[in-house]
Amino acid sequence: MVTVERETGKERRGHAAKGSGHCYNLVLIRENRTWLEAVMFCRQHHVDLVSVPTLAVQSLVAAAARGASTPHVWLGLRYTCVLDLWFWLSPEGGCYSNWAPGKGPQGMAQCGVTGALESDGGQRWVSLPETQRLNFICSTCGSEYRDP
Repeated sequence: MVTVERETGKERRGHAAKGSGHCYNLVLIRENRTWLEAVMFCRQHHVDLVSVPTLAVQSLVAAAARGASTPHVWLGLRYTCVLDLWFWLSPEGGCYSNWAPGKGPQGMAQCGVTGALESDGGQRWVSLPETQRLNFICSTCGSEYRDP
């Protein structure tokens, strides 16, 4: 399902799916924000930056990202230098991975990088400086679909 709505004068596209007890309503925000600003926006207006635990969710995220006005969109994926690992903001996690060659765990991660998705092409995950300004995808879910 694709809908076009207006929020703060910016066009956004929503992609929704329900399955496995989880709801994935995705909203593309076509505003350029840093990763932290995107997290704060999603948490204030929706639920959080999107996490990608499965191939099915990756397909929904990729479809939403095609409408972006930036070459990448922020994901809820962050690198921690202290533990030397990548982690999702969402507790559901997952083992699915779609890193571009030489990126993520296979690459040389630096402090201050976060995960983004290529808006077109291979739509792989890349690491970018958290201060870069990109469109982003929020997850949102009506209360009737949330897990207890």
